[in-house]
Amino acid sequence: MARLRGFLWLFAGLVVAGMAGLVAFATLSRAAEAPTRQQSETPLVSVVVAARPVTVRTALTGEDLALREVPADSVPAGAVRDLEAAIGRLSMVELYPDETLLSQRLVDPNVIAADGRTALVLVEEQVLMAVPAQDLLSRVGVLKPGDHVDVLFSLDFPSNRGVAATGDDDDEEQATFALLENVTIAALVGDPTVVEESVDRTSGAVIVPQAVLVTISPQDALAVKYMIDAGGVIDLVLRAPGVDRLFDTKPVDVDYLINRYNIPTEPGR
Repeated sequence: MARLRGFLWLFAGLVVAGMAGLVAFATLSRAAEAPTRQQSETPLVSVVVAARPVTVRTALTGEDLALREVPADSVPAGAVRDLEAAIGRLSMVELYPDETLLSQRLVDPNVIAADGRTALVLVEEQVLMAVPAQDLLSRVGVLKPGDHVDVLFSLDFPSNRGVAATGDDDDEEQATFALLENVTIAALVGDPTVVEESVDRTSGAVIVPQAVLVTISPQDALAVKYMIDAGGVIDLVLRAPGVDRLFDTKPVDVDYLINRYNIPTEPGR
């Protein structure tokens, strides 16, 4: 009889322990599910993030950016919510993939401050230079801030350089070459009242720039100034998006054209 009573007490203890385990499991499950339910109940909002690494003072393009949905309560102050609000802006800091863009870290290169200066961000090793917008791409309104261009120049050089003087020091030959490569256009500056007659005003006025602002090294700025002061003819050529390598080009003069195209220069040939 005593043995039976012992088994009954043991069975009752096992039942109580089992019930306690079930209660504990249910409590822990509810505690674990609570954050998940709370997270699922938090609304999601779209923010603009970096799609790839972006360096300082880069004009942002659509390829640099992406939209991500994140919980609304985790969005930092100043987060950019629209792609159009970021495209064309200059980044004041380095951006890393999936980093949320903040409006206070972007600057619009087209905004003119009260002192008349364009809101541009320069690194210590560069200077801002205004290049006359005399090339055809600038005049027809193709170029935009953030575009990468090569700066081409044509200039007349003495034809007898490197050889003994012949007494005729006025002989000159034109040479055309790429003075600078992969230059970023910081801004286009022009009189808003000046519009080319050929522009179709029905599709929106295109402002003809008077100058193209570029950020270059001080030494490159001296080279550009020399070419301009010497009467060189400038042209800008637009690069494809994302192409930043150096091109293998050679200066072009009359000898280059004669040799490349087998142009006859002697009678009967």
